[in-house]
Amino acid sequence: MRMDIVIAGVGGQGTVLASRVIAQAAMDAGLAVRTSETIGMAQREGNVTSHVRIGDPLYGALIPDGAADVLLGFEMAETVRWLHKLKKDGRVLANSARIIPVSVTSGRSTYDADSILDFLRSNTNNLTMLDATELAIRAGNYRATNTVLLGAMSTIPGLPFEAEGLLSALLATIPAKLRDINSRALELGRQAVEVL
Repeated sequence: MRMDIVIAGVGGQGTVLASRVIAQAAMDAGLAVRTSETIGMAQREGNVTSHVRIGDPLYGALIPDGAADVLLGFEMAETVRWLHKLKKDGRVLANSARIIPVSVTSGRSTYDADSILDFLRSNTNNLTMLDATELAIRAGNYRATNTVLLGAMSTIPGLPFEAEGLLSALLATIPAKLRDINSRALELGRQAVEVL
């Protein structure tokens, strides 16, 4: 079983934590894993991308263009930025909440959310949008947005590990005081996709 997953977001959204949880769930299932992170400008709201490659053979940690089975988009503009990594029949799970860059708030650029959404819809064959941030707030903390998206991902047919394995890896990775919130967030992400 092979699966390549790209996670795209901005600093502070937990993309690196999500990649580690996915990797741990895969390793716990007895699968080979390689990961890589690119952290733009090493600051909150800078570009952050993680690659998770699961299965054999694994030749490198970076996913080639047009090879990702899944693109988890934590922020809409970043989802568009990394769309070139997706296979033709790949799956996009994206957060509809937006994080407006400083360049926009300072007036140096624009952020046209409607155009971004139109681009995603017309350039993907399998797009699921959900307001993961709102669901995370319902779970108890907006910072659990990454966990909501992991829950959404856990519904993908053919995932090389069970949803319970993903939850176990998550709970083993985070502090005990955050486990209840993140358990709820994972389940809300699953439910959101199941009703779409």
